[in-house]
Amino acid sequence: MKKYTCLLWDLDGTLTLSHPGIFNCMRYALEKMGKPQPTEEELGLCIGPPLDWSFETVFGLTHEEGQKAIEYYRERYEVAGWEENDPVEGAYESLQALKKAGYKMALATSKPMHYAVKIIERLGFSQFLTYEYEPIRPGYEPKKKDMIEKGIALLNATKEECLMIGDRKYDIQGAREANVDVAALDVGYAAEGEFVEFPPDVYFKDFAELTKALTK
Repeated sequence: MKKYTCLLWDLDGTLTLSHPGIFNCMRYALEKMGKPQPTEEELGLCIGPPLDWSFETVFGLTHEEGQKAIEYYRERYEVAGWEENDPVEGAYESLQALKKAGYKMALATSKPMHYAVKIIERLGFSQFLTYEYEPIRPGYEPKKKDMIEKGIALLNATKEECLMIGDRKYDIQGAREANVDVAALDVGYAAEGEFVEFPPDVYFKDFAELTKALTK
């Protein structure tokens, strides 16, 4: 495997299991909008992509309705949703080992950094990751490509030095758009066959395999 010096991390489904908070806030927003309650299958599609895509593509809301739904989503997320996260098994230990091995690491998530920072601080991940806090901006949904490029800049790295690590096709697509190598870490929310349709440069079944490969 190619040698890297910098790692860019997705958050939801990669470092954290975030579906309880996301699902509860989606249900809350749709109820406030007077829309039918979502199915589990529909909710599963909402982990990874930006909120505007989820509300407009999965639930068929107009752009204007989608923006209002995002307001409701964040109304609940600000109070309770961000805490409805658990660390993926092995994530903390892996970050610790990779930091000790000399890797520079940054957060590259489509989740607004206002929430992402609160989550990584609560779980103890912030000590391992470089990030830039940003306040919530109405109507702004971070794109994966942009966050990957921001992470590279924060690490003062070149694209060739970096490996993006995520659990969904959106991470792979964003990395391709940013022209950065990407690893699929199969611990989160990928659908069956997702990494066949969207092949990564590297595949890891879990954190133990990832840590071993990157520290040997």
